[in-house]
Amino acid sequence: MSELRVAVVNGSPSRPSKTVGLVDVILETLGGLLPVSATRIDVYRLGLAGTIERTGVPPDVEAALRSAEGADLLIAATPVFRGSYPGMFKQFFDLVDQYALVDKPVLLTATGGGDHHALVLEHALRPLFGFFQALTLPVGIFASSGDFDGTALLNPRVHGRIQIAVESAMRFLPAPA
Repeated sequence: MSELRVAVVNGSPSRPSKTVGLVDVILETLGGLLPVSATRIDVYRLGLAGTIERTGVPPDVEAALRSAEGADLLIAATPVFRGSYPGMFKQFFDLVDQYALVDKPVLLTATGGGDHHALVLEHALRPLFGFFQALTLPVGIFASSGDFDGTALLNPRVHGRIQIAVESAMRFLPAPA
């Protein structure tokens, strides 16, 4: 069986972070169901400030863009700042080819200070990936600060939602070879 190529685009400016902690649980859950090869793209480490077009980007940025575009599954993971995703997260996707994500399964994940930030999945992330004509998976995952001890996800309800999201995603993923 071949491995599912997963690209995680992480919009968190810090590491470790709650966003990374959430992604770790998602990847562990997904890996319990099928073989996974994950590439992590930390957008803040790419040095994108001032980059407005893809032509001439450094090789590490081009490799990150190609990883996101070529993945079987994209996990868009971001903290919520002022009701939306941070600018560097958006700037990364500004460089992604407009048609590279057509029909690509995208699992939307976010972390925020409180439950009032949960709508970022529907009001910010789904429209962003709608532009790319990506296949945003039906079940998104949100966790608030109270769901963590540091960066460790503790809330069993969020763990349950991850299980539901991953199991639901299976029908949209490429069949194993």
